Amino acid sequence: MSYMLLVMEPAGQRDTRSLAEGQEVYDRMVRFGESLRAKGILQASNSLGGPAKGARVQVRNGKRNMLDGPFAEAKEIVGGFFLLDCSREQALEAAAACPAAEFATIEVREVAPCWEK
Repeated sequence: MSYMLLVMEPAGQRDTRSLAEGQEVYDRMVRFGESLRAKGILQASNSLGGPAKGARVQVRNGKRNMLDGPFAEAKEIVGGFFLLDCSREQALEAAAACPAAEFATIEVREVAPCWEK
């Protein structure tokens, strides 16, 4: 079974870190990813840039609408992800061991079709 660990960070949190603090957080997350790879359960992972350079796209009635970031209404951002091939229990254990759980929320989601209930 595949599970996605989504790192849900409070919006603006990254702005409070110094460059050194940001690098330390990033290095800890890389080491965490390496530990998941060593266990043989990591399929993919990456850090995501902040919303300031992002965009939101919608198509309604054939018309494309695009909104450039930052998105003031956002209370949290998706800061990164880990895609795992493991049991639900292993995914929950990995989420609890993730360094980002100390400053963000790790959302654990099963990879499944959008029509599945």
